Amino acid sequence: MTYRPIIIMLFLAFNSSAQELLTRDEAMKLALQHNYDIQVAQKSVETAKSNASIYNSGYLPSATASGSGQLTYNAGKNETVQGTQEFDPTDAYSYNASVGLNYVIFNGLGRMYNYKQLKEQHNLTELQAKQIIENTVLQLSSSYFQIAQLSESVGILESALEVSKKRLQRAQYGYEYGQGTQLDILNAEVDVNNDSINLLNTVQQLSNAKRNLNLIMGRALDKDFQVDTNVVFNMASPSEELTKKALERNVQIEQTKSQLRNSEFAIKASRSGWFPSLSANAAYAYQGQNNPNGAFLTGSESYGPQAGLSLSWNIFDGGTTKTRVQNAKIALETQKIQQERTALTVQRDVLNAYDSYQNALFVLQAQHANLATTQRNFE
Repeated sequence: MTYRPIIIMLFLAFNSSAQELLTRDEAMKLALQHNYDIQVAQKSVETAKSNASIYNSGYLPSATASGSGQLTYNAGKNETVQGTQEFDPTDAYSYNASVGLNYVIFNGLGRMYNYKQLKEQHNLTELQAKQIIENTVLQLSSSYFQIAQLSESVGILESALEVSKKRLQRAQYGYEYGQGTQLDILNAEVDVNNDSINLLNTVQQLSNAKRNLNLIMGRALDKDFQVDTNVVFNMASPSEELTKKALERNVQIEQTKSQLRNSEFAIKASRSGWFPSLSANAAYAYQGQNNPNGAFLTGSESYGPQAGLSLSWNIFDGGTTKTRVQNAKIALETQKIQQERTALTVQRDVLNAYDSYQNALFVLQAQHANLATTQRNFE
């Protein structure tokens, strides 16, 4: 009979060891600890935090140290008004060393607003990581309930296959005792094959869904498990209340607000090119030389501190600063448009999700009523 190979494949598909019962809370915990997207997002937050530190702000002074030395071995002569003096080959050397400190006192407030941009970028990166976590939780929940649905479907299809096999058996008995035809047997075999194929396809979908969930949880893809198929439905709040909360808490809207603040800082940082820059420097230097064959001096040595101020003002830079300010203003207007669009998109998503949920609840209640009616008819 043609259905036997399919039955064997189904037996191999279900022939597995005992499976763990994985609750949604346990799956959520595993995902938050091991999900790869979340781990990458956390590293991005660490990088943004490092960039926003005081060490990358330009507020700290810079210190430098330098030193050099030179040795020469020369012979020759010195010519002066008093005559020519020849000298034998001898050593001559020079040396110097210094330690310096430089600090930018004022640069048109560009440093301050650049630092604020770095801090706001850190905040934005945290919001982006939060969105990745929320998306992961959503993907996990969707995958978990898909597995629950497929598990129930497998059970239903198994029952349907058992009924089809019994129907085939009755058709065979009926044919043997003259109560049926060969066509009845063929039709029953077709039903068994179709039910077997449907079951096999659903089992394959279930295996794929489990691998998807294992990937989300960041663990071995071949790890087998069962899920809790009991579902408790909560009554949703009114759509107006949900929309209000979404506009207040939605992470995408929070990101647009952060990007808006960053654009405002960028405008102020760009304007710093119109202001002067004042820097201070201090150093301690030591230098000397020794030249026995010098015409007048055979050696010298000096050391001591030094300090100074420097002021620079780029009176005209060809319009570069003006262009940067204009572009920053355009970016700010773009962010405002995106913020309005994001808010409207969030409202749409909330209303669509609310209507879909209410419709699904109604369908569920109608199916419960149909089930009760069918049971009464069967009785």
